Amino acid sequence: MPAPPHTEVAAGRFRQVLGHFCTGVTVITTADADGPVGFACQAFAALSLEPPLVLFCPALSSATWQRVARAGSFCANVLAASQREVARVFGTAGADKFAGVRWSPAQSGAPVLDDVLTWAGCAVVDVHQAGDHLVVIGQVTELGEVRPGEPLLFYRGRFGVPGPTVGPPEVVDTLLSWSRHGDWI
Repeated sequence: MPAPPHTEVAAGRFRQVLGHFCTGVTVITTADADGPVGFACQAFAALSLEPPLVLFCPALSSATWQRVARAGSFCANVLAASQREVARVFGTAGADKFAGVRWSPAQSGAPVLDDVLTWAGCAVVDVHQAGDHLVVIGQVTELGEVRPGEPLLFYRGRFGVPGPTVGPPEVVDTLLSWSRHGDWI
């Protein structure tokens, strides 16, 4: 495959355009000998059903990622709309992110934050460098219960919530579909 032509895309414009793609907000956590650690992550997605795989994309400079890599496992906590402050705390460098945050350990020891919509415990199975980030692939080893509520979304540089869900789920062959209308990963 030939290399694409080199074009300059300004970082600010790139951020502005892709900011129009709404994402969910997760907190990726792990625990090691130094205790629990985590970071807010909007670059998270389901990757495969067979086997069950997810991915997330930390910056190359992420100190939290280094600890996740050493631990070899992580938990992807799917935040609820009511957890904006949790997202802000875990999205800020240097703070004691677990001060005042209740959690319990997954089987791997990775923190499962209280009041999340759901969570997935995963083992790191592959890592690829992609520009100034990594693409981390995790095999799902356990899944949390799903609680009712709306997801926390990030759109155009702000946290938001979706409007009411109306009608049956969409059926699109190339997108992951769920059998229950209210399910969300």
